[in-house]
Amino acid sequence: MMRFYNSTSAKPFHSDHYSRLVSLIETCIVQQIKQTHAQLITTALISHPVSANKLHKLAACASLFYAHKLFDQIPHPDLFIYNAMIRAHSLLPHSCHISLVVFRSLTWDSGRLVEESQKVFQWAVDRDLYSWNTMISTYVGSGNMSQAKELFDGMQERNVVSWSTIIAGYVQVGCFMEALGFFHEMLQIGPKPNEYTLVSTLAACSNLVALDKGKWFHAYIGRGDIKMNERLLASIIGMYAKCGEIESASRVFLEHRAIDVFEQMKVEKVSPNKVAFIALLNACSHGYMVEEGNLCFRLMVSDYAITPEIVHYGCMVLSRSGLLKEAEDMISSMPMAPNVAIWGALLNACRIYKDVERGYRIGRIIEDMDPNHIGCHVLLSNIYSTSRRWNEARMLREKNKISRDRKKISGCSSIELKGTFHQFLEMTIKLKSAGYVPELGELLHDIDDEEDRVCFVCTQKLAIAFGLMNTANGTPIRIVKNLRVCGDCHQATKFISKVYNRVIIARDRTRYHRFKDGICSCEDY
Repeated sequence: MMRFYNSTSAKPFHSDHYSRLVSLIETCIVQQIKQTHAQLITTALISHPVSANKLHKLAACASLFYAHKLFDQIPHPDLFIYNAMIRAHSLLPHSCHISLVVFRSLTWDSGRLVEESQKVFQWAVDRDLYSWNTMISTYVGSGNMSQAKELFDGMQERNVVSWSTIIAGYVQVGCFMEALGFFHEMLQIGPKPNEYTLVSTLAACSNLVALDKGKWFHAYIGRGDIKMNERLLASIIGMYAKCGEIESASRVFLEHRAIDVFEQMKVEKVSPNKVAFIALLNACSHGYMVEEGNLCFRLMVSDYAITPEIVHYGCMVLSRSGLLKEAEDMISSMPMAPNVAIWGALLNACRIYKDVERGYRIGRIIEDMDPNHIGCHVLLSNIYSTSRRWNEARMLREKNKISRDRKKISGCSSIELKGTFHQFLEMTIKLKSAGYVPELGELLHDIDDEEDRVCFVCTQKLAIAFGLMNTANGTPIRIVKNLRVCGDCHQATKFISKVYNRVIIARDRTRYHRFKDGICSCEDY
C-alpha cells in the first residue's frame, strides 16, 4: 500500500488518509479553509500538487489575499497554480499589476518552466493542437530549438501558430537561414502565413542583409491578404534600413527618424511601449544625443510608468560620447546587477578612448563574472597594445591562450546574389592546426591575435571582391560577417567604396555599417 511521509516527523500515514483529506478539501466550506490548510501542513501534503491545487482554488474563491499568502507558502507551485493566480489578479483593477509580478516570477526560472510544462504535457491524456503549440513555444522561449523541432516534426497537424513559432524560434537563436527554410517549406505544404510569420522572416532578412528576399516578402505582403499592423510595418522599415535602402524605408514610412516618430506618437496620443523606448534610446545613443537620451529615459519613467529594464540601461551607457566616468556611474547605480554585456560595452569604450587604467579595472570585473570570457581578454589585450604596453598584452595573451584556442571561432562572410548565398570561410585556424606559423618578423610593432588576421586575406574582402566581379557597376554590395569587423577591413572597405564607387552594407556581429564615398555610417566607431 502506498505511504506518504511527514517531512518533519517522518511519521507514515496511508493513502486512504490522503484520500480523506482531499475529499475534505472538496466538501469543506469557506470557514473551514484554515483548518484544512493546517491539516495539509502537519501532514506535509501541502507540497502535493493535487491537494495544493484544490486548497488554492477554494481559497481563491474566498479571499484573494489569503490565496496569495497560500501561494507564497507552496514550496513548488505548478503551472496550474501560477495560472490561477495570474488570472485572479488580472480580473481585479486594483491588483492587475500583481499578475505581471507573478508571471515574471515564473518566467525568470526558464529551466523550471520547461520542466513543469513537460510534466503537464506528458500527463495530458488528450493532447490537442493548442497543447502541442504551447509546448513548442515553451521550448522556443528557453532557446531549446532541438527539442522544439523534434516536437514540431512529430505533430500530425500543424496550424499557422505552429509554423510561426518554430520560425520565430530559429530567428531568436540566430539561425536565420533555417528560419527562411522553414518559411519556404510552409509556403509549399503548410497554411498561409500571417503577419506574425512575416515579422520573423523579415527579421531573418534584416540579419542576413538579404535585400532581394526582403523585397519579395514585402511584395508578398502587398499582394496577399496579410493584415498590416504597426509591428509588421516597423519590420518592413527595419529590413530596408538595415539593408542600406534608406530611400525605400522612407517611402514605406515617410518620417522614419525615431525622435520625430516619438513626437508624432505624442501628438496622436499613442502611448509608446518599452520596445519603442529601446529603439528611441538606441537612436539617441547612435546619434550622440546625450541630453535627448537622458530626457527620453526620464519620460519613460515619469510620464509612461515604464520600469526600465537592463536593455534600457544598456542603451543609456554613454560610452559613445566618451563620457566614460558618467557611463560607469550609471552602471553602478542600476537597480539590477549589470551583466557582462553592459560592462563589455564600457570596456570597448575604454579601448576606443584609450582609457587604459579604467579598462583594466572594468576587465577585472568582467573576469570575476566570467573568467573564460574571450571577448574581455581580446579587448584588454588590444587596450594594452594600443598603448604600446607590449609586455602586459603578451602576458595576457599567454595567460588565456588555452581557452582562446579552444573557443576561437572561424571567420565567415556571406553575400547574397540572385537569391543564392555564397559563403567565404577563414582558413587561418585550419592552417595553424596543420603546423603553419605566420611570418611576422618584418612587422615593425607587436600585434595581438585580433590584429594578426590582417596578415591573411579576410573573408570580408573576399566576399566584397566576389560581389564586385558578379554585379553591375553601381550595384550596392551587401555582406554579412559572423565576427566583429576588424580595423583593417573597415579601413579597406571605406577605400573600396570610394575607388569602385559602390555602396557597401556590412553587418557584423554587433552592428550595421554602410560604406559610401569612403565614409562609414558608424563614423569609425
